[in-house]
Amino acid sequence: MAQVRVTVDGVQYVDEVEPRMLLVYYLRERLGKTGTVVGCDTSNCGACTVALNGRSVKSCAVLAVQVDGGEVTTIEGLARDGQLHPVQKAFTECHALQCGFCTPGMIMQAVDLLGDNPDPDEREVREGIEGNLCRCTGYQNIVRAVQSAAQAMKPGVPAETPATAAGVTP
Repeated sequence: MAQVRVTVDGVQYVDEVEPRMLLVYYLRERLGKTGTVVGCDTSNCGACTVALNGRSVKSCAVLAVQVDGGEVTTIEGLARDGQLHPVQKAFTECHALQCGFCTPGMIMQAVDLLGDNPDPDEREVREGIEGNLCRCTGYQNIVRAVQSAAQAMKPGVPAETPATAAGVTP
């Protein structure tokens, strides 16, 4: 067993873990962060994407011991003070989900993308989310949601209306 100290969604944890335990299983089984889903276990689909020290990672490709001393944000940790993150809100308002399985990872990747590029065009959004697969939506509404969230996150735009702020009619 190995000891890991990690902050997840603002709460610090100290746990003993098997050295080979994947981060996705640590989050789900030990911490109850079931919003981080297990998709493929091969890092191909991106459903398990979380933020590690501010950057998106596929948690099925990271060992829990590798996050020792780090900070992880899951889909559950994006909302603040009962308010959804603008990307979460835009995904809902732009109908960017269908079955919802890829949605947590897609949102986490979109948040990272917008951190690097606060005003991406369609091509940049598609390239920014290319490591996250969706089997249902055809991506059009996902791209729309990311661009809508980008507009909503600009200074001076009311946080509660991302789709409206982007000129998108739900």
